[in-house]
Amino acid sequence: MSGYEAHPPELIPILSRGKHRSPRKGACFMELASYLAGERWSDHPACTHPLLAAVARDVNDYTSDAGRARLAGLIPSVIGLTGKDLHIDARIALMCARRALPVAAAERQQTMAASVLACERVLAGLDGHPAGWLEEQSRQALAQAPHAAQWARSFTRDLPISPKAFRRDAAPATVHAAVQGIALACVPQPDAMLHALLMTRSTRAPGGPAMTLAVIRRAAARHGRPPARSPAPPCTDMTPCSGRLRFRRRVITRAGHL
Repeated sequence: MSGYEAHPPELIPILSRGKHRSPRKGACFMELASYLAGERWSDHPACTHPLLAAVARDVNDYTSDAGRARLAGLIPSVIGLTGKDLHIDARIALMCARRALPVAAAERQQTMAASVLACERVLAGLDGHPAGWLEEQSRQALAQAPHAAQWARSFTRDLPISPKAFRRDAAPATVHAAVQGIALACVPQPDAMLHALLMTRSTRAPGGPAMTLAVIRRAAARHGRPPARSPAPPCTDMTPCSGRLRFRRRVITRAGHL
């Protein structure tokens, strides 16, 4: 073990809600991601897709104080997952909406059902599918809220959706509403459902969609270059290349448990 690893910095920020001016005030999920990536301290780092970062910020804020520590181990996995292809935005938003639709309160289910249909329409346009095309997972999610699905089909039938407006407005609104809907749902373990939105495994919950990060990787592989990787920070005397990321991961993990 190097001397740097043997003597970690005195200040290790603790995961907490909201935005923090500096590590002395605490840190949210994406602020620690910016540190791990070697970027300027920020909750909007360039190393992560903007919509995925929005999911992470909301999950951080809506997770209970008792459950937030478990998020720390997921932070390194979002670094480098980014890209400009609209498939990625649509897949992230669709996955979140599918997860929230069956468990959200009745007044929120209409929004989630409309979001599922809007995301599917965007993907159908990108992939050349006919109008009304739905993936099986979307059919299953909509079937669990039939009244909301009926309303959403009527509401979205003639609703125009431009790629620019979808990326700028609809997709961010969808993921925020989805995270909020899960957090406020009458389910036994809302924290576990929120954490699942950021897990790296490509396994599927029973009847549920693939996890967010696996969705991004597949979308990037299918529709363009692999997800971009944030460049590693330059080596300095205080940050040896050997074991640097391993050490930083260890610090991030400790941050969640202090």
